[in-house]
Amino acid sequence: MLLRLRVSLPDRPGVLGQVARAFGVMGADILQVTVLERQSGRAVDDFTVSWSGLFEPGELRERIGVVPGTRVEAVWPTREAPGTSPDYDLLGHVAGEPDRAYLALVDAVPDLVSAEWAVAVDSSTGEVVHGSWQAPETVPAADLTPLRPASFSEGGLHLVSVPMDGVHLVVARSQGPAFHRAEVDKVVRLVEIVCVLARAGVSRTA
Repeated sequence: MLLRLRVSLPDRPGVLGQVARAFGVMGADILQVTVLERQSGRAVDDFTVSWSGLFEPGELRERIGVVPGTRVEAVWPTREAPGTSPDYDLLGHVAGEPDRAYLALVDAVPDLVSAEWAVAVDSSTGEVVHGSWQAPETVPAADLTPLRPASFSEGGLHLVSVPMDGVHLVVARSQGPAFHRAEVDKVVRLVEIVCVLARAGVSRTA
């Protein structure tokens, strides 16, 4: 299985190597490391690992946490397989079918940020326009249409909401941590690019 671990660790030489060795001892193969932030002598990294499942993910958390100064903030399943470039695939679909741009974005974005589902919510009515395959029939009752991109938690879910052309893209996960600002920025950039491609594509065919 693929797991994502969010790890806070001292930002000094040698610590990352110690964490990598701890993963290796547990039989976890590191596929990707993403640096989310570096400040005040600490770093927050997301590790994507291939995990045999011989032990519970919680034990993996405990073993990695024994590295001095290291704290595992979250462990959760992911479908974001490194090396597959799903973000480029999404942009290719949008460029080829601009009239389906927002549907493609909703369907693809959960895998791009290790989330579980996404919906497009009408900004004026609050009704769900389209949902990804794992989206529930009803979404949390919190205000999902803020004026600016925002991340928040509601009913056990961590959510990101980003406005785009009359609808809001809402991305959710329950098994992992709250969305880091780097993840929110990624969603915002994707929305911006998809909107540009969609408008340009529609204007060419109009």
